[in-house]
Amino acid sequence: MAASRAEALLRKPGEPRGTSYLELFFDLVFVFALTQLSLWLLDELASPRHIVLVAQALLLLLTLMMLWFATAWLTNLFDPRRAEIQLVVAGAMFGVLVMAVSLPEAFGSRGLVFAGAYVAVHIGRGLVLVSVLRGHEAQRRSVGALVWFGLSAVPWIIGATAAGLTRMALWTLAIAIEYTAVMLLFAPVPWIHRPRLTRWPIAPEHMAERYRQFFLIALGELIAVTGTSDGAHYLKNFGASVAFFMSFATTVLVWLTYLYRAGELMPAVFAAAPAPARLVRRALLAHVIMVAGIVATDAGFELVIAHPLRHIDLPWLCLVVGGPVVFLAGRVLFGQMIFARVSKSRVVGALMLVGASPAMMFLPPLAITTVVALVLAGIVTYDTVLARGRTPTPPSPPG
Repeated sequence: MAASRAEALLRKPGEPRGTSYLELFFDLVFVFALTQLSLWLLDELASPRHIVLVAQALLLLLTLMMLWFATAWLTNLFDPRRAEIQLVVAGAMFGVLVMAVSLPEAFGSRGLVFAGAYVAVHIGRGLVLVSVLRGHEAQRRSVGALVWFGLSAVPWIIGATAAGLTRMALWTLAIAIEYTAVMLLFAPVPWIHRPRLTRWPIAPEHMAERYRQFFLIALGELIAVTGTSDGAHYLKNFGASVAFFMSFATTVLVWLTYLYRAGELMPAVFAAAPAPARLVRRALLAHVIMVAGIVATDAGFELVIAHPLRHIDLPWLCLVVGGPVVFLAGRVLFGQMIFARVSKSRVVGALMLVGASPAMMFLPPLAITTVVALVLAGIVTYDTVLARGRTPTPPSPPG
């Protein structure tokens, strides 16, 4: 009886696995969460501890991405129409909302709220799945995930009660445990053998679509930050109006740079790969890097629109130029995963931005944003011209 109930929760082989409304509903809170992260980064930019700030921002992003990834894999394996799965996803959504609200003070007075909500989502999901999958083979992997997240919960909670670099160190340990668990497919643990990759079935089209949707979430946050950057001001000021336009143009170019060929072929590559689960993990790394670049770019847009012609300092330059460079680095990794080769245009574009950075210190922010947009436009144009009259390069997923 218990096994048949568990079987009813699992997705059936061959059934359509398009993105459900439940998953799209879940994604809504991540627009808010990424906006909070971008605005927090902007507010903290005046801090002299820039290295610590970057490390904290990366840690917060990795935390959000882990929660999103775990939920995406959940809805890939289990039927989101079932009440039990809807309950788990709704709980995760509320947890992300609490985390987003407390994010600006995650390394301050609200550390325990942030970490507590995060841990509660993972432990709660694990307890529900272990219970409803009783008697079914799928319970093993849920137990494995619960053990790993239970292990990482210790430094999360202890770190939340500490302060300063101690909290940072403990939370870094916690997130490292979780990403290690993903790489190991949540095994080995003492009483569970390491699962074969074939024991972690995925629907390739669904996971590919979920990755593309998360990237669109990040772009949506980019537009949200651009659109809420003192709207009355940029309608009255010519420099801010141009900066507003360049920010939007850059957003469109980032989307085109991501989507062209690699983004389009991701479902086919996942389906053709001999071990799709391994490819899903590599795609997670590439998307973490790309989204990190977008979050930094978001904060840079806010500054450029507010002060398009003022002198730029080094931290500001790192956001305006460094964000697109990090995005291109992630996109190179993503393209290599799809085609087993490096995208030369994206490497050249990133190197051009890095090489021109010293000279950009003498340019106003508006001019720097224009240079970034021109480099991205050059990449898109190169891809378009190169594709004319040629047979499209077939995907070449790794073995």
